[in-house]
Amino acid sequence: MAVFAYSAFARDFSIVGYSPDDLTSMDKLTDLFESWMSKHGKSYRSFEEKLHRFEVFQDNLKHIDETNKKVSSYWLGLNEFADLSHEEFKRKYLGLKIELPKRRDSPEEFSYKDVADLPKSVDWRKKGAVAHVKNQGACGSCWAFSTVAAVEGINQIVTGNLTALSEQELIDCDKPFNNGCNGGLMDYAFAFIISNGGLRKEEDYPYVMEEGTCGEKKEELEVVTISGYHDVPEDNEQSFLKALANQPLSVAIEASSRGFQFYSGGIFNGHCGTELDHGVAAVGYGTSKGVDYITVKNSWGSKWGEKGYIRMKRNVGKPEGICGIYKMASYPTKNK
Repeated sequence: MAVFAYSAFARDFSIVGYSPDDLTSMDKLTDLFESWMSKHGKSYRSFEEKLHRFEVFQDNLKHIDETNKKVSSYWLGLNEFADLSHEEFKRKYLGLKIELPKRRDSPEEFSYKDVADLPKSVDWRKKGAVAHVKNQGACGSCWAFSTVAAVEGINQIVTGNLTALSEQELIDCDKPFNNGCNGGLMDYAFAFIISNGGLRKEEDYPYVMEEGTCGEKKEELEVVTISGYHDVPEDNEQSFLKALANQPLSVAIEASSRGFQFYSGGIFNGHCGTELDHGVAAVGYGTSKGVDYITVKNSWGSKWGEKGYIRMKRNVGKPEGICGIYKMASYPTKNK
């Protein structure tokens, strides 16, 4: 089965970014690297740097190809991260600070515990509650994107308006608990939005991929408010699905595997632990060919994964779920 699945998509260069033929000679590898550079707009300061990146690229391609030969439920591809070593990737693109103490301004009980009938599938994108896929770039601000996605969701559900909100305001202004491009936690950010009187729109406070000075509030600018936030009970898939059936969630996962770095499509069930290091948003769940999954919105741009999303397997037989996805989920509330 794995061999058939591999051969089926390996012929489609657009999905994984290479074909088995590319691995047959150094000339073909060099041509592949040059075309990959062109596709992703890459250039290097020196010949030495380019040579180093080519070596990293070859190592990553070997890992991608070996994985694709073994695995049939998901596949890896040569995305824009293919010239980064795994250590470089983790340093640049993750940013959850799990060591921060979890804090509550006013402890709130899980509000969906009495939900009885769960729909078989939910997709908040189709319901109009998910904004465009964004790109955090090489700034450890995933916590801000996770927070904003959940707030954008509940705001649309309550008001009917989908408004893209500002991650940059959180990065610049949510201090000292969160730490800009050096990481943070979603619950702290929810608390900040409440105490700050709301969050500005993305177009009024755009993202610049680095920390800046907190911009002064302008009275005439619209803000989006929330009224509170809740934690989903830890390591509890049923509670997680009850909450997700009602709104998008902020979730923490361990995303530091190479499987995540190069994920290109399918239902991910690769190796990962529970050392939570990345904030994302759960925006739905469903089943495909008998395999249950959660749809997760990432903040690595729309070229990554399935147009910026990943489907992660559920019902994996572990209370914490795949990559620890059920360990630290939370969601904002908004009064009608």
